[in-house]
Amino acid sequence: MKNWKPNSWRKYPVKHVPSYESEKELNQVLSKIKSFPPLVFAGETRHLKDQLSQVVDGKAFLLQGGDCAESFAEFNPDNIRDTFKVILQMSLVLTYSASLPIIKLGRIAGQFAKPRSAPTEKQGDKELPSYLGDNVNGIDFTEKSRRHDPKRLFKAYSQSASTLNLLRAFSNGGFADLKNVHLWNLGYIKKSPQAKKFKELEDKIADALAFMDACGINSDFNRRLKTVNFWTSHEALHLPFEESMARIDSTTGECHATSAHFVWIGDRTRQLDGGHVEFCKGIENPIGIKCGPTSKPEEIAKICEAINPKNEKGKITLISRFGHDQVEKFLPKLIRRIKKEGLNVIWSCDPMHGNTIKSTTGFKTRPFNKVLNEVKNVFAVHQSESSYAGGLHIEMTGQNVTECTGGAKNISEQDLSSRYHTHCDPRLNADQALELAFLISDEIKKNSNYARNAIKAAS
Repeated sequence: MKNWKPNSWRKYPVKHVPSYESEKELNQVLSKIKSFPPLVFAGETRHLKDQLSQVVDGKAFLLQGGDCAESFAEFNPDNIRDTFKVILQMSLVLTYSASLPIIKLGRIAGQFAKPRSAPTEKQGDKELPSYLGDNVNGIDFTEKSRRHDPKRLFKAYSQSASTLNLLRAFSNGGFADLKNVHLWNLGYIKKSPQAKKFKELEDKIADALAFMDACGINSDFNRRLKTVNFWTSHEALHLPFEESMARIDSTTGECHATSAHFVWIGDRTRQLDGGHVEFCKGIENPIGIKCGPTSKPEEIAKICEAINPKNEKGKITLISRFGHDQVEKFLPKLIRRIKKEGLNVIWSCDPMHGNTIKSTTGFKTRPFNKVLNEVKNVFAVHQSESSYAGGLHIEMTGQNVTECTGGAKNISEQDLSSRYHTHCDPRLNADQALELAFLISDEIKKNSNYARNAIKAAS
């Protein structure tokens, strides 16, 4: 983009960017990070964009999931492995049931910073700055912990690099070999109500693989059977850090955000004249845009045009987050406006954020039935508008937490306190995430077939 630079966002108003006591200290940290290697590479983001272009035409489905906010305290290879496992499990269910390639995109390896509804938090008579994510300050309610510390960005970079290293090993080192699908089960899933369904699926896939092996088609000769493409994403909220990770591709001269393969703009920071939109105008990465009840269709269309002036397929993903009972009120108008402008976008559903409530026991939670209902309502609206619901965006974990109520195990509000570990918003546990995949797989297949027929008729 002409006249655009990674620091161009500084000329525009910004929201939810932390303020630091010492700009000098912050700049020293950022200068050092600029000298660090990129976390992801330009060729990878281009490959992801190519894959996402298939979603626009109803030929693939985007599955995006992971932590609400990664933490330094829970950084552990087992936690990374288990989140990876669950996303693979979900993708396996969706691929087999919906007969579609599933693009696997983790909210991982950089999802630290969080926007908050208020700049300060009060406990009793004490008021301190709000927790903004581990790359900014600590969750402990003390003055020392809540100080905005720029040195935390070093640890965030290091943890992201280590996480990416492990994910690449899992993706390409044989861990994802379809022959070993039975090993992907987590211990507590084997005891869950979904265990029988997953075992049936395992058996069907095993039979198919045995047939392929007899024909000489196996992972020894076909690398695609034992590797997966697994991409990373996070909200591009902390613009000073994102600027320090923006790098020029030596082969094309294009600028890429090398902090993740895919970044998104949140519902609180998608101002057309704001710094977050300005930053995303100049990077080549696929971009997500969160759309909530305050979204105006004409504004979202203008943001899409500003970020994607060439109208590339795979560049823009609109992530709706209305709430299960608000989908029919807001989504049709947005779809119609985007279609009217002829914009190529992926439509993804975030059924988590619009369904957050406070339980009677004082915990923030999300009822599973409302999460499921929002997904189904989104699919229904897209079918009625001859559009394709091509993605699912969820906050989930591979850990056996009790943060969202309901599901097959019927987690109650009284159960929340037993394993409530999130640093910010409640997440689906592995069992609930897998159950969701089973319950929506037929809907995805139906919606894809409907969309492809509509696209064919229109052409």
